[in-house]
Amino acid sequence: MQIHSSIPELRTALPAGDRIAFVPTMGNLHAGHIALMTQARQHATRVVASIFVNRLQFGPNDDFDRYPRTLQADCEKLAAAGVDLLFAPSECELYPEPQQYHVDPPEIQHQLDGAFRPGHFRGVATVVLKLFNIVQPQVALFGKKDYQQLMVLRNMTRQMALPIEIVGGETVRAEDGLALSSRNAYLSPAERAEAPRLHRLLTEIRTAVRAGERNFVEIENAAASELDRHGWKTDYVAVRRQSDLQPPESGQDEPLVVLAASRLGKARLIDNVEIDASGGH
Repeated sequence: MQIHSSIPELRTALPAGDRIAFVPTMGNLHAGHIALMTQARQHATRVVASIFVNRLQFGPNDDFDRYPRTLQADCEKLAAAGVDLLFAPSECELYPEPQQYHVDPPEIQHQLDGAFRPGHFRGVATVVLKLFNIVQPQVALFGKKDYQQLMVLRNMTRQMALPIEIVGGETVRAEDGLALSSRNAYLSPAERAEAPRLHRLLTEIRTAVRAGERNFVEIENAAASELDRHGWKTDYVAVRRQSDLQPPESGQDEPLVVLAASRLGKARLIDNVEIDASGGH
């Protein structure tokens, strides 16, 4: 696997004519990331990954400084997964001057996760567009665990007429259902034992919706209260349309997703479960 930290070196290393699948990450890689790398191979002849902890998407109370940085271990995992090239720029390489031009997503950036992380999706969209311009892939892969992020980036790509296919990778979970996340490392042993409750509640909501329950506000409030009774501090539990993450309309049978974000100790965990229009997965 080639490793490059400068933009000119990276561009020189990417032969013209190759079909490129790109997987941007912030590092501290786990099995969920590696599943995306493996999936990327199905879409292209060359797989490119990036590792960059993007300051623009962190708020003043977020964990930018303590976000785990494990480059050597990450490189070993990527090489073992068959990644062809890693782009690992420094902050001054990607932002040689203050970033004054930004991608400003629509109102959805201020809802759900965006309501609790102001500027987050603006920072994500800006760095991803910049990385797309550097790597120029034909395909880019993002995990469904960050469901709102996936939707923002898919819509950005479409509206900016970028010649890139956005592929969502299924969430990879531990045996007890907990979605794999770099931030799971913040959990104490007792918190790690409690953490699967989040996914259990989301699957219970899916079961209730399949059975015909449509009082979504009541369902959301009950789930948030259940989490908080067990020591969580819940930001939201929300049933939304998959298409635009807006509240479902009464009487409409359409694909839904239930999303949640809640803090357990020092870890802020997010998860989601899709519900198709007929009540299946």
